[in-house]
Amino acid sequence: MDRLLFGDNQFFGVNHMSEEKARSQQIKFNDSRAMMNVIDDAYDEGVRTFMCTTHERVAEICAIARSDRRRYSELTFMPCMPYAHKYANAVTEHGMMGALKQFTPTGGFIDAAFRGSTAVVRKEVDGLITLLIDSEMKMFAGLPTPVIWLQNVVTDLMLGLGFDDAFSIFAQHVREKYGAEPGFITMNLPQLLDRLERVGVVDPLVCANINKIGFRMSGGIEAYRRYLTQHRVRVVAMSVLASGAIPADEAIAWICEQPGIEAILFGASSRVNITSTRSLVDRYWKQVGV
Repeated sequence: MDRLLFGDNQFFGVNHMSEEKARSQQIKFNDSRAMMNVIDDAYDEGVRTFMCTTHERVAEICAIARSDRRRYSELTFMPCMPYAHKYANAVTEHGMMGALKQFTPTGGFIDAAFRGSTAVVRKEVDGLITLLIDSEMKMFAGLPTPVIWLQNVVTDLMLGLGFDDAFSIFAQHVREKYGAEPGFITMNLPQLLDRLERVGVVDPLVCANINKIGFRMSGGIEAYRRYLTQHRVRVVAMSVLASGAIPADEAIAWICEQPGIEAILFGASSRVNITSTRSLVDRYWKQVGV
């Protein structure tokens, strides 16, 4: 895996610290060409992995990459699915249980859960997860997708509901059908690692917020350090700048010193910021001998 992965939050108006900045970015990237120009900048700076949601506009990026494989021969996609906001909106409108029922067949795994039938629960979860994966992978046909990620909205929902079998089902389907490695995005790395170990997902690839001030790190920095030190896990660190609360130089120097960090996920909307981030990562990881 590359050390530096390029994300897509900036393209779709996601900013956890500033709604005004989020709106301005959403306006700036109102068409696929504007998004592709920034991806081109990252690609030309040597950042060749695009870790992206399955937003419908990502399909336009995929189409461009497919149409010019000579130009984008080394561009790799890491899809994150299902698309989080579609399901988050359903939770807002229908509530947690209502949303789950909306996206499952009649008499599905929620009803089975209330009946206490573990076998039926697993069967329904299996069908739902594989259906969602196959549906959302269609836009990446013909493109390299070495890692497929389970979005944190679903990962953490399954954690909260205790449906740990969902993780092994996801991992098995991704490996068998797509020859890809399963990854899990979470806001609670310690709890997720315990659950993955319980269902036999070993040496997992996990993406989580990890930063110097503990921003959006459920359980706190010390718990994360303990798990990174004591567990077999490969981590992609995201939100390392805590949405701009930590200066880039300080944030990247700190994250490069932490154990178990395999890569850093970042977003940027300009060539200057992309170049600066790549230079900082190269410098500080070299200092710690990675």
